[in-house]
Amino acid sequence: MSRSFDPVTLEIFWSRLIAMADESATTLLRTAFTPIIRESNDFATCLMDIEGGTLAECSGGIPAFAGLLGRATQQILQKFPLGTWQDGDCVMTNDPWIGTGHLPDVAMIVPIFHKARLVGFSGTVAHTPDIGGRQGADNRELFDEGVCIPPLHLYRAGKRSEEMLELFLKNVRQPDLLLGDLEAQLTANEVCKKRMRAFLEDTGQGDLADLSHQIQGLSEQSMRAAIAQLPDGEYQSQINLDGFEDHPTQIKCKITVASDEIVIDYAGSSLQNSRATNCTLNYTNAYSIYPLKCVLDPFTRRNAGSYRPIKVTAPEGSVLNAAYPAAVNARHLSGHALSCAIYQALAEVLPDKILADSGGAPALRAGIGGRNNEGDPFVMILFASAGMGASSTADGLSTTAFPTNSGAGSLEVLEAAAPILFRRKHLRCDSGGAGMYRGGLGQVCEVENIAAHTVQVTILGEREKNPAQGVLGGLPGACASASIEGLGNVSLKSTNLLKSGASITFKFAGGGGFGDPAKRNSDDIARDVRLGLVSETAAIGDYPQAFGRGA
Repeated sequence: MSRSFDPVTLEIFWSRLIAMADESATTLLRTAFTPIIRESNDFATCLMDIEGGTLAECSGGIPAFAGLLGRATQQILQKFPLGTWQDGDCVMTNDPWIGTGHLPDVAMIVPIFHKARLVGFSGTVAHTPDIGGRQGADNRELFDEGVCIPPLHLYRAGKRSEEMLELFLKNVRQPDLLLGDLEAQLTANEVCKKRMRAFLEDTGQGDLADLSHQIQGLSEQSMRAAIAQLPDGEYQSQINLDGFEDHPTQIKCKITVASDEIVIDYAGSSLQNSRATNCTLNYTNAYSIYPLKCVLDPFTRRNAGSYRPIKVTAPEGSVLNAAYPAAVNARHLSGHALSCAIYQALAEVLPDKILADSGGAPALRAGIGGRNNEGDPFVMILFASAGMGASSTADGLSTTAFPTNSGAGSLEVLEAAAPILFRRKHLRCDSGGAGMYRGGLGQVCEVENIAAHTVQVTILGEREKNPAQGVLGGLPGACASASIEGLGNVSLKSTNLLKSGASITFKFAGGGGFGDPAKRNSDDIARDVRLGLVSETAAIGDYPQAFGRGA
């Protein structure tokens, strides 16, 4: 007979599950070796039931990654069925079609046994400092991008697979750092496992079946109720991205609302390309569901139930459902823009909830690597952020990541980890799109190579030609760009050499504006000019009514 929990008990138990995922996340943050995890939050942890459905997802980290961990576990269970798992096992993979969409992210799944019975799984995923191969946007196929690990046992019944680990570490540039991060993931999973065993012991439950059924069911009900508030119908949009000169990216989005369910279909989007901006369907699914969760049901805790009423489809062989072995290293340059397509499609029916396009959708990333003055290899990834799109109630947040929530990290930590110096880092004037509410500002970030020799800079960026669009009359934000001292502008999808003493400057895109600029409050315009967020020249051009110059 199934057990039902009263509301107070359910809230207490549910909060404890979230606390387990968050403690696992804190453990990973405090034990990871590389700044990309510790400083930039490029990770996720979660607790799952025995079917791979997520129960509790960490509050920090990358929100969409947690949903991906559930899908990864479900695929891993096809290779390793429930009856084959043993206490002390750990399965890992970075297969983009199973995990989070590109090779640098390593997913790690650990079974949780209670009184010799399998009751669930703990999962972590984290971005590695290096995975071998080339990390540029111009890779031609997956084999260019590093070592690909199918689901394999890193540990079997508590014994580590030294041969597999040796093979893996032999193919990366910084094996010590990678091993440290892998062990941090193991430790985080171990914490989650121990806390779950203690929870079941404390509450007298033999497994998680009844509790998971109830909390996933409540999350599903909440999402269905939110969808049911939308008018039934079809809502469409089209987003144009730079892509490549010979293959620009176009995303076509059709959202069908029927009763309490939604289907998001990307038919008509660009075909997969011979570069690295392709997405696996796993990644497309995650970065479609998360933006909807934000606007439709932002306060209910995320788990597998939240995602059941939403179906995502994309034609196989398209840029949003690429076929193996497509290059996918820069998949965020397509996938992050799905939030823009979804919000543009829903702008007329959800004007009070959606955002204008964010300048960081897609995000601009730069990898700086080579050897330091001691001759040791290093790789540093710059995680600075662009401006968010404006909403119906407020200006967009400046230099804030969306739809991911990775952080920039401490400049001092990055400078300590690599031979670089940040010459300047400040808000970019005039980068936010004009509107009744202004788009968030991007930033200017200049980085100098202080090594005694040349290093390599790999840029993965978008919005060089296609800015973040405004919505409902709002204007677009400023485009992004990069330039190297003594050389000039360089492509946002390029690999460049940076000489000793030279610097590279990134100008991050601004977010789109919301609503008619003629309706902007004159006090807000004056404040922006006074604070240097908008120049007087730009203000006069965008808001002539505030200066008595008419429309």
